[in-house]
Amino acid sequence: MTMTITHLGTGSRGNSTLLETPNAKILIDQGFSGVQLKKRLARLNLEPEDIDCVVISHHHGDHGGGASVVQSKWNIPVLANERTALELGLNPELTKYFNSLDLVKIGDDLTLLPVPVPHDGSDNVAFVASHGGERAAIITDLGSWTDELITHVRGCEHISIESNYDHQRLVSGPYPYSLKDRITGRGGHLSNDQTGQFLAEVCTEATRTITLTHLSEKNNMPHIAESTVLYYIEEIFSGDLKISMQDGPEFSHYIGDTTKRVEAEKKTAN
Repeated sequence: MTMTITHLGTGSRGNSTLLETPNAKILIDQGFSGVQLKKRLARLNLEPEDIDCVVISHHHGDHGGGASVVQSKWNIPVLANERTALELGLNPELTKYFNSLDLVKIGDDLTLLPVPVPHDGSDNVAFVASHGGERAAIITDLGSWTDELITHVRGCEHISIESNYDHQRLVSGPYPYSLKDRITGRGGHLSNDQTGQFLAEVCTEATRTITLTHLSEKNNMPHIAESTVLYYIEEIFSGDLKISMQDGPEFSHYIGDTTKRVEAEKKTAN
């Protein structure tokens, strides 16, 4: 019983995450063109037709801009909340709606819990995926968090979460003040420090893997994000921390299968 998490790419130019179980293959978000999606799936020996459905976290183009493409090109159903579906102009015949905190069952062995998160101009949700008694959280595009999010994410075996910017690089960078203010606001994005603080709240002994996502190409660096986050969690987390960049897929996490996880760690080390 294995749940595999593979980021096809994360960042301002497109986001999509593949979740695989023995009976389901789904994408969380689809911010790529059809050509890019097909190319990235091919690196995993998959075709778009292999995808059972696409689940969208919110309507911003880098997360949902390619949702209508999978409907028109491959007749893939899309799951989203009503506002997101309307904003994206999705085909109603290939769209299923969910409400926040309603369990969404996909196939025989995968469920998703959509959890509201603060983000500007959207009804954004994080997802907690459950399979075989283990859980993985996919959290992106949020400027802060809620007690509700902490409750549902605490103790997940895997956590993918944005670590968007280094505060000092953003403040001293070229962005206009209005944009800096939006990014750092409650409806914006998480800084490396905020991500570390959140992870310190939700990591437990059960948490084995973490992926930092959606790093700003102008206001962050992988080594800065990693070292900042580890500062907050080094005493409570001893698992595998990786960073997903824009040009994926680069690696996979295997939840529930010790053999595959060890093999993946050895491959990374070599």
